[in-house]
Order: sequence, then C-alpha cells, then structure tokens
Amino acid sequence: MYQQMIFVNLATNDVDASRKFFTELGYSINPQFSTDDCTCVVISDTIIAMLMSRQRYSDFTKKPIADSTATSEVLLCLSAESREKVDELVDRAIAAGGTATGEPQDHGHMYGRAFDDLDGHTWEVAWMDPAAIEG
Repeated sequence: MYQQMIFVNLATNDVDASRKFFTELGYSINPQFSTDDCTCVVISDTIIAMLMSRQRYSDFTKKPIADSTATSEVLLCLSAESREKVDELVDRAIAAGGTATGEPQDHGHMYGRAFDDLDGHTWEVAWMDPAAIEG
C-alpha cells in the first residue's frame, strides 16, 4: 500500500546550525538531498523536513518569506509514543538551543509540549492514549 509522504519546507538563517540542531534531537540527515544551502532532515519514513537557506527557499515562492521569530507561518506537530518521549524530545530541543514555548498541555488522555527551533518555527510534540482513540 502506498504511504503518502510529507516534505515540510522551512526557511532557515543558518543551514549548518539547523543541521546540528536537528541531529542533536536524534534525527538523521539524508546527504543525497542535502547541499550547502539545504539540509534534508529525516523525521520518519514518511516525514521529511527540508531546511533551506532563505535564498534557496525563495527559489520556490514569489511570496515574502515570513520572519518566523515574529510571525507564525505554520504549527508543526509530531506524535510521540509516550508522555516520557514528549518530554525527552522537547528537553533535547531546549538543550540544543531551542526555546520552550507555551505551557505543557495535560488533558489526561493527551499530553503535549512545544518548542521553537533556532529559526522560531514552532514544533509541538504530542502523545495521545491509544485507548482514548479506540474508545
């Protein structure tokens, strides 16, 4: 069965710093699709983040590129397999230079936290109790 993929394209001010940041979170880099002005971060088999220099990003759009430290252009949410994995990933992001954003959201059956990466893109990390999904 075909699994659709998502390629999240984000502008970055420093490709090398972004590559280091996401590597420190435990993600791998696909060198086949990475260059000096773009890094291909493999989040899962179906999720890829393409972190591009602002110049490279501008090759794909005629629109102004958002200053993600001042405006919100997208909220990205990654699932986690447990509450502990939510905390682990967000804590690693903060240790790698990211910024905690918002307050933890604990609804019993659902738990989440968020961080901003080095360029201000907001990444939410959420766990949902599988029993709540089924029931």
